[in-house]
Amino acid sequence: MEKTNQQLEPGKVTICVVNYKTEELTRLCLRSIRRYTEYPYEVIVVDNGSNDSSLEYLRTVSWIKLIERSPEEMKHTGSWAHGSALDIGLKECKTEYYMALHSDTLVHKKGWLRELVEMGDADTVCLGGGKLDLKPKWEIILKQCTDYKKWLRQMRDKNAEKFYIRTICALYRTEILKNEKMQFYYPETKMTCGKQLYMEFLERGYKTKVLTPWQMSEYIYHLAHATMVLNPEFSVRKRTEKKCKKQLERIFSSPIVKEIMQDDSLDS
Repeated sequence: MEKTNQQLEPGKVTICVVNYKTEELTRLCLRSIRRYTEYPYEVIVVDNGSNDSSLEYLRTVSWIKLIERSPEEMKHTGSWAHGSALDIGLKECKTEYYMALHSDTLVHKKGWLRELVEMGDADTVCLGGGKLDLKPKWEIILKQCTDYKKWLRQMRDKNAEKFYIRTICALYRTEILKNEKMQFYYPETKMTCGKQLYMEFLERGYKTKVLTPWQMSEYIYHLAHATMVLNPEFSVRKRTEKKCKKQLERIFSSPIVKEIMQDDSLDS
């Protein structure tokens, strides 16, 4: 394994957030990080050619490193856009740990980052969870047993339903990612962002630590599909759209979120 010559700052995390036309979600995500994080950190935000008010907002946030991609660069969307943005953030990372965090994620516990870092030992290269599904276990099992679409996907692609630590909120050891020349997006596989990376960890014998949805929910809340729902250029199922809009309404009407959104000092 070729060693990187780059000196990484120990005991510090670089959090990478990808933004695409979701001003209020990104504002909430960044301000919640600012409010609840005590462990040493820095934040890189990669904007995927938004060219809207969300980009204008990000330019005013003094404590982040903003990387702007022009709309002309963004020939593809979805996993390509997100994964390649995380790769850009990784290239700029100079700290011991690198964290991928979705912009539709809200941090809600003081000391969250320190606790996540301390959950992994010296051999853990990746820590996080899968889908943050908080339904009762019996309901999840019932769905798995009756989901014929899942069976069809498995017949077409044996990797389709394999578990992987998702980039919703995932912590990585930067040195391993750089030394092994790993990526978040592998164009030849067409897999969801972060999936091939996780498979590479397992194939190369690296240790990962999987947290349950309930464990992850102690630290973050994820507004699944929010970016797609808020941007009409993406298509989502009506049921998903309705569910997501209800979640958005509930979250943004909660007292703690109202308090965070009104605290402009969290941007400076």
